[in-house]
Amino acid sequence: MSLAVVALLATAIFLSTVTSSRADAEPKRIMMLHSFGLRFKPWTDYAQFIRSEISRRAQRPIEFDDQSLLNARLTNDKTDGPFVDYLHALYAQKPPDLIIAIGAPAANFVQQYRERIFPGTPMLFTAVEARRVQYDQLTEDDTVVAAAHDFPASFETILRVLPQTKTIAVVNGVSPNETFWLGELKRETAPLAGRVELKFYNDLSFEDILRDAANLPPHSAIFWHLMNVDAAGVAHEANAALGRLSATASAPVFSYIDNFFGDATTVGGPMHSIEELSTVAATVAVRILNGEKAGDIKTSPTRYEAPRFDWRQMQRWGISESDLPRGSTVLFKPPTMWAIYRSQILTVSAVIVLQAAFIALLLQERRRRHSAEMDSRQRMVELAHVNRFSTAGEMAASLAHEINQPLGAILNNVETAKIILETEPPDLNELKEIVGDIDRDNRRAGEIIRHLRSYVMKAPFEKKDFDLNDLVSETVNFLSPQARARQVALRSKLTFSPLRINADRIQLQQVLSNLILNAIDAASDPTLAERAVMVATQDGEFAEVSVSDTGRGVPEEVAKSIFDPFFSTKKHGMGMGLSIVRTIVTTHGGQIDFENRNGATGTIFRLKLPLA
Repeated sequence: MSLAVVALLATAIFLSTVTSSRADAEPKRIMMLHSFGLRFKPWTDYAQFIRSEISRRAQRPIEFDDQSLLNARLTNDKTDGPFVDYLHALYAQKPPDLIIAIGAPAANFVQQYRERIFPGTPMLFTAVEARRVQYDQLTEDDTVVAAAHDFPASFETILRVLPQTKTIAVVNGVSPNETFWLGELKRETAPLAGRVELKFYNDLSFEDILRDAANLPPHSAIFWHLMNVDAAGVAHEANAALGRLSATASAPVFSYIDNFFGDATTVGGPMHSIEELSTVAATVAVRILNGEKAGDIKTSPTRYEAPRFDWRQMQRWGISESDLPRGSTVLFKPPTMWAIYRSQILTVSAVIVLQAAFIALLLQERRRRHSAEMDSRQRMVELAHVNRFSTAGEMAASLAHEINQPLGAILNNVETAKIILETEPPDLNELKEIVGDIDRDNRRAGEIIRHLRSYVMKAPFEKKDFDLNDLVSETVNFLSPQARARQVALRSKLTFSPLRINADRIQLQQVLSNLILNAIDAASDPTLAERAVMVATQDGEFAEVSVSDTGRGVPEEVAKSIFDPFFSTKKHGMGMGLSIVRTIVTTHGGQIDFENRNGATGTIFRLKLPLA
C-alpha cells in the first residue's frame, strides 16, 4: 500500500515538473497597439526601441502582435465597433500576456474598451504625454510610462540661440491628437506675446505650408510639433515631410523629440530621448511579464534631456556655439585635425620637441666648445708668447753681439769723421762714404731690433694673405746671428714662384723659429763633421716648408712623444716648443711630421699649409 502511494506521488511530481517546464518554455505574447500605424514617427521609433529592449532583457521567448487603430487620424469613432469586435474575436480564446499601447489614441482606446476585450490583461501605456493619460480610469492592471513636454523651454531655447527672432511658425496637423496639442501649444506660449509673433500652420495643407515657410520674413524660426494629417486630410508618414520642410524653408527648424533630430533637418535644442523612455518602458514590461502587478509599478514622466544641436544646421544658419545654452552638446561636427591625427600629431610634436631639445643642447655644446676653443686658443697664444720671450732670452747674447757690431762700426765711423773734419780742408768724399756706412749700420741695427720686437710682440690672432717665402727669408735672416754664434751654417732654398697662404704671420714665424732653433741646437754638436741647417720651400697641392739638420737624429723611443706637452730632451727645456708648433699648425688646417734622414745623420721636419 505504501509503495503505491509513493509511486503515485512521484508520478504527480513528475507531471507537475513537466507541465511547469513546458509553461516556462512557452513564449510570452505581447500585443502592441499602435495609434497611427507602423510608419508614423515618432511612435514607430518608440515601438521599435521597446521591442528590441524587451527581447534583450526577457528571460523567455517573446511573440509580438502589432495592431493599429483606424480612427486615430480621423475626427469620428465610427470604426471603433468593428475594430473592437475584431480584437475580441482574435484574442477571446487566448488573450495576450501584456498589452503595450503606443501613443495617446491607443491608450484612450484601450481604457474605453478594455472590459469588453481584455478584462484582467495587464496593460502598459507609453510613448504618450502625461496630459493625454486618463489617470482616473486606470485599473490595478494598468501602468504608465509617460513623457512630460516643456514647450516653454523649447521656445526659450529658440530665442536664446537666435536672440533677434521676431516670428516663430508652428507646424501642427489636424488629427484629434494634434488638435489637442494645438490648444496646449497656444496656452503655454501665450506668455510670449509681445516678445515674438507666433504663426500656426494647422489650417494649411502641407504644400501651402512649404510655400509659406520658403518666404518667411528675416529673423524667423520654425517649431516642428507634429504633422500626421494636414488640413487637406493628407497623412504624412515617417520624416519625409520634415525633410521637405527643412530643405525649402527660409528659416531654421527646431523640434522637441530626438527622432526628428540627426538627419540634418532640425537645429536641435532640449528634446525627449526616445531611447531613454523606451528603455524605461521595456524595463517595466519585463517586470510585468515576470509576475509583478502592473498597477504597483509607478514611474515618473521622463523629461527633456540636456540640449543637443546639429553642427551642420548651425553652420547653415550662422548659429555660434557661444550662443548655445550652458551644458549643450554639439553633434555631427567634423573632427578636427587633432581628433583625427591625435596620435600622429603627438608623435610628430614629441619628435620635434626632442629634436629642438637636442638642437638646443648641440647649440649649447657648440657655444661651450667654441668658448673652450677660444679660451684654449687664447691660452695657446699666451703660451706661445711666453715661448717667444724664452727663445728671445736664449738669443740675447747673439742678438747683443749682432747689435754691437753695427753700433761699434757707427762709433768708429763717427770718430773718423771727427778727425777728417779737423783737417784743412776736410775730405768731403770720404765723409760721404762714412755717412753712408753710418746709415747702413744704423739700418742694420734697426732691422735687428724691429725683428726682435715683432717676434716678441703680443698680438691677437689674425689671418692674412702673404707669401710664405717672404716669411721664411725673414725668419732665416733673423736667426742667422744665433746660427753664427753656434757655428752652424744656416741656409735657405726658396721656390721661384710665390707661395700664397692665409695665416697668422706672427704665429707661423714662431713655428719656423722653433723648428729652425731646434735644428740649430741639433747641428751645434762640435763633434759633428758637418754643422748645417737647410730651410727649403716647395709648391704643389700645399705650401710646404722643410727644415733639415745634420744632427744625430731623433731616437725611436723619443719619436712617439716628441710633440707631447712638457716633453723635452734638453736639460733646461720647458717641453712646449713642438707642442705649440703642432697646435698652431693644426689651427691653420695644416700638417706637420718629421723623419730621420735616409743615409745620413740628421732630421727633417716637414710643414704643410693650405694654399690661399
